[in-house]
Amino acid sequence: MVVKTYPLGMVGTNNGIAENEGDSGLEPYVGLEFDTAEEARDYYNSYATRTGFKVRTGQLYRSRTDGTVSSRRFVCSKEGFQLNSRTGCPAFIRVQRRDTGKWVLDQIQKEHNHDLGGHIEEAQTTPRPSVQQRAPAPTKLGISVPHRPKMKVVDEADKGRSCPSGVISFKRFKGAEDSDGQTQPKATEPYAGLEFNSANEACQFYQAYAEVVGFRVRIGQLFRSKVDGSITSRRFVCSKEGFQHPSRMGCGAYMRIKRQDSGGWIVDRLNKDHNHDLEPGKKNAGMKKITDDVTGGLDSVDLIELNDLSNHISSTRENTIGKEWYPVLLDYFQSKQAEDMGFFYAIELDSNGSCMSIFWADSRSRFACSQFGDAVVFDTSYRKGDYSVPFATFIGFNHHRQPVLLGGALVADESKEAFSWLFQTWLRAMSGRRPRSMVADQDLPIQQAVAQVFPGTHHRFSAWQIRSKERENLRSFPNEFKYEYEKCLYQSQTTVEFDTMWSSLVNKYGLRDNMWLREIYEKREKWVPAYLRASFFGGIHVDGTFDPFYGTSLNSLTSLREFISRYEQGLEQRREEERKEDFNSYNLQPFLQTKEPVEEQCRRLYTLTIFRIFQSELAQSYNYLGLKTYEEGAISRFLVRKCGNENEKHAVTFSASNLNASCSCQMFEYEGLLCRHILKVFNLLDIRELPSRYILHRWTKNAEFGFVRDVESGVTSPDLKALMIWSLREAASKYIEFGTSSLEKYKLAYEIMREGGKKLCWQR
Repeated sequence: MVVKTYPLGMVGTNNGIAENEGDSGLEPYVGLEFDTAEEARDYYNSYATRTGFKVRTGQLYRSRTDGTVSSRRFVCSKEGFQLNSRTGCPAFIRVQRRDTGKWVLDQIQKEHNHDLGGHIEEAQTTPRPSVQQRAPAPTKLGISVPHRPKMKVVDEADKGRSCPSGVISFKRFKGAEDSDGQTQPKATEPYAGLEFNSANEACQFYQAYAEVVGFRVRIGQLFRSKVDGSITSRRFVCSKEGFQHPSRMGCGAYMRIKRQDSGGWIVDRLNKDHNHDLEPGKKNAGMKKITDDVTGGLDSVDLIELNDLSNHISSTRENTIGKEWYPVLLDYFQSKQAEDMGFFYAIELDSNGSCMSIFWADSRSRFACSQFGDAVVFDTSYRKGDYSVPFATFIGFNHHRQPVLLGGALVADESKEAFSWLFQTWLRAMSGRRPRSMVADQDLPIQQAVAQVFPGTHHRFSAWQIRSKERENLRSFPNEFKYEYEKCLYQSQTTVEFDTMWSSLVNKYGLRDNMWLREIYEKREKWVPAYLRASFFGGIHVDGTFDPFYGTSLNSLTSLREFISRYEQGLEQRREEERKEDFNSYNLQPFLQTKEPVEEQCRRLYTLTIFRIFQSELAQSYNYLGLKTYEEGAISRFLVRKCGNENEKHAVTFSASNLNASCSCQMFEYEGLLCRHILKVFNLLDIRELPSRYILHRWTKNAEFGFVRDVESGVTSPDLKALMIWSLREAASKYIEFGTSSLEKYKLAYEIMREGGKKLCWQR
């Protein structure tokens, strides 16, 4: 059935009497079909108007194959907690695009957690006048950045003249004397409801206020519209916010501005309290000069931290790497290049030619990225404690789910410039292969660098940083809350379930106004398991925890000379563990637990580690019941629930035309392995062998030859020759390793290589 709807604010009439035509008066239900997603939105708007609530456009999901939109969510306007008017309402509908091109309503939640307002005319032709709340004394400041190299700081206000347009008079802000020698009252302090013409104007205002009060400012998070990607709000924070640097102490002072429909900006959240001593008159770097490079203001340069703005202009930055490290590491790199033609290293230089950050990767790491660079961890564990050197690693996970090194780095400073250079250099070393997902810290410079260098990559926040924030902010909360908080995080199976449980949790404990809980909820797509399951994070546990590649071998006591030797030893130990698992996968045969052909198929293809995971899912599938709940054409839907547990159930959708299957648990999307629920449906449908699309090559015994599949599929690589060299070298090293263990194995290995040489027309 295709729904016919009217545009918002219009109802079909007959002789002046409103009537519902077609199906526009229907209640939404699972299976309702639309021609387009826009038609579904208009229908839900019409339904909302009759019911008494308003609608916002929620998340959209894209196909991993061609990037087209595959599903959309339309939610109650009170969903979430980003504004005081929102209550975390769980009501929504989701529509999914089918192979036919139609959009079908596949998920729905009708219950609201707030009063409904009866019939609402959603789209009024004349907007209601908005009431601007202003404090009686303060006035709106007209502040903007002039389009010239310097921002003039004028003294005319002290002479009784008004401050010129576009220029801040700091002396007037501090309290200047008028022509009669009387001190004028201090200009406005920030308050909720204060308006600005631009984000740049708000930033300059908060800078001026900070100088008077006695603290420095950094730019915090920004939030973008899910519809068009434009910036909707910004935070300006005290420079001592957070704990990522020894000088920071978790100060909670900040000002947040939100963009209005008119294009202006308004202060909607504010905290003036600091947890450290203030220094009135403290200068804020970045207020003295604004060059032509940033004449567009904040919106054009997109978050250059103001306390680093002068550094951005002069290109001089602090360096946490000791000078003695550079000659020692350069000597090490040159010696590695002599023995490894694929060894790569690069050093960042500032405008004065001084060495800054360093990156390096050997040929094995570069080759490993061609195999296992789809899910990457940027590990900055050095930030957890007092490390003597800022050593960071890029980590992937191989076909045994072991960590593999994809590059090492020393980070000169924690600026956007440093991380952007580092990510771009890593990308160049890895032949431009961008990861599908990346685990990295949530600090603003890293978020900016990831968004700039890896567009389209799902950035997940580091678990250790989230845990640290939880310990800091939940310390005083009762144990009952902490238990329910953990349950909400790790037992919610869908995003809808999480949002509902979260709303119930904050309402139960009266925490709707808790600033930290609000902020982390707004970022839920980057750390909540239910929101991460739709992205591939192969090898990374669902709670985001992982062990550092080097464990505790590199710490604050590690000297320069010890660093290189421990780096080499730790790397060789990890690679030896990988070689052992390779040997076991080829030479050990695990026992079968069933007589299913799919088990034999996967035993033949998967590594031991991956096969054991699959085997466990297959065995568990026998504890579940499957019931067909829907069928239309080639599409069927099944409800799969655990025997004896009515609460544990999932929906599986299956297409008979192409053998596509998807499950609400999203295990395949997250881990690249089929779940017990899909395996149960395959068993019911007598599918005896898994379709090839569900056997990811990266999990097979032959994963080391993954790049060959790219070439065979027509995808060329600028570094194809280097890839082939690395691959053949790895194969040859295994012949050498096993061929030198005894004289008999040496003869066998030599004979195999000699016969292979004949086929290549290569004679000794």
